[in-house]
Amino acid sequence: MAEPVIVVMGVSGCGKSTIGARLARRLGLPFAEGDDFHPTANVQKMAAGVPLTDEDRWPWLAIVGAWLGDHRTGGVVACSALREVYRDVLREAAPAAYFVHLAASREELLRRLSGRHGHFMPATLLDSQLATLEPLRPGEAGITLDAVQPPDRLVEEAVSAWEATHR
Repeated sequence: MAEPVIVVMGVSGCGKSTIGARLARRLGLPFAEGDDFHPTANVQKMAAGVPLTDEDRWPWLAIVGAWLGDHRTGGVVACSALREVYRDVLREAAPAAYFVHLAASREELLRRLSGRHGHFMPATLLDSQLATLEPLRPGEAGITLDAVQPPDRLVEEAVSAWEATHR
């Protein structure tokens, strides 16, 4: 069986970083935090409460895609991947990419964001992310999970779903 190439996706506050890191540990694979690949201008823009445009995102997605391409033999990245066209960019670099969409209610996301400190993404940008979000479509390799579940359960569900599609 091939090693998984997994993108943990969703809006800010859904748990991408936590679940992605745990998933990578569980599978013994490298992990990358997609936020670390944002150019300084993107970080400054988001920190100022200004939503990113597609033009802002394309270079960042290319960098995330390059990481995935370098880890085609196995890796996990946390990346919002909000729109199908963004996921297409990532699939171009890593055709076997499997997406784990962590979904939660707006209220739950706001609760989580209000308790988060030291992150550049303010809660005021949540609505713009929710408006941009295109859930996984039929035919896209991946699964949508309820992000309010315990982290260990989310990791096991993600592993089981990937394994079920790669037997």
